[in-house]
Amino acid sequence: MDKPKVVLGVSGGIAAYKACELLRRLTESGHDVRVVPTASALHFVGAATWSALSGHPVSTEVWDDVHEVPHVRIGQGADLVVVAPATADMLAKAAHGLADDLLTNTLLTARCPVVFAPAMHTEMWEHPATQENVATLRRRGAVVIEPAVGRLTGVDTGKGRLPDPVEIFEVCRRVLARGVTEPDLKGRHVVVSAGGTREPLDPVRFLGNRSSGKQGYALARTAAARGARVTLLAANTGLPDPAGVDVVQVETAVQLREAVLKAAADADAVVMAAAVADFRPAEYATGKIKKKDDKDPEPVVLVRNPDILAEVSADRARPGQVVVGFAAETDDVLANGRTKLVRKGCDLLVVNEVGERKTFGSEENEAVVLGADGSETTVPYGPKEALAETVWDLVAQRLA
Repeated sequence: MDKPKVVLGVSGGIAAYKACELLRRLTESGHDVRVVPTASALHFVGAATWSALSGHPVSTEVWDDVHEVPHVRIGQGADLVVVAPATADMLAKAAHGLADDLLTNTLLTARCPVVFAPAMHTEMWEHPATQENVATLRRRGAVVIEPAVGRLTGVDTGKGRLPDPVEIFEVCRRVLARGVTEPDLKGRHVVVSAGGTREPLDPVRFLGNRSSGKQGYALARTAAARGARVTLLAANTGLPDPAGVDVVQVETAVQLREAVLKAAADADAVVMAAAVADFRPAEYATGKIKKKDDKDPEPVVLVRNPDILAEVSADRARPGQVVVGFAAETDDVLANGRTKLVRKGCDLLVVNEVGERKTFGSEENEAVVLGADGSETTVPYGPKEALAETVWDLVAQRLA
């Protein structure tokens, strides 16, 4: 079979060196990659490096190998174009259709999915001109992933850092797998919760659960690859931030509720994949609870946590908002799921069987997605990414 053809555009930012790792990931996973740098990008990483890593000659000019019409052919033959890093200048040129070098010509001729991974200083990213250019590109169907927050050039810290190349690769892989040029969640804001809440008992102990957060992270990554602006509310996961996702860290159910209500205010969809503790200790011991040799421990009194899913479902922040819940069951899975769907009032409920060695912490999952309209969608055992795709398929149908 022919290898998928990927064009890796590299614009002139200090993060250009990280694109070497992205290139390696793409080539080692069986993609035929053609690197098209800008002239300024070659100040950071030379043409010899790109040629050696990709196995293809590298040029920045439309005048090289004119008989092959590279400024047209490269874009026409691509299955995916990814620009990493994408500077403010490159985003502006792409948004306005400028074509003064080989990369910008390639972007104009490409009829395949296009992914931009921005990297720049915070002030440049937040400037109204950049934000308007990003909005224009997204409106046209490009996937512009949100930059990461972290250390920038010099001592600066903020939003504008190039996401981890491994995470950019995951976005590219998902975009290629879908094989569509028009992301169905473009212009949408979605909120995803992931992980498991922890309810502190004393400074060293807590009540928690076995949720790893992997399913929620798969949902967040998949939504970003489908063009959505994603807010991920992460509860005690320890997982790396997905590329293009705004991550908010929480610990307890009460903190998660506050974060969900705030993020859901302008969200088109809310997917509650986190395992939220139903109860929390009524009292918090400010010092470590000591073991006493001659006495049994005092009983731990529990109180109910807020039912976040039911609250969000009952009081939609905006008309047409789609709410999705998850139900982890150990017995009578579908019967309990149908009862919970009615009680929670959500549009979709993902029901799966869990156990000590099942689902939690695994890379795979299987589930039945119950709809408030009476529909049932079975997702067979497979990668959690597959379940995520099905969930977003069903959400996108309802948003449409």
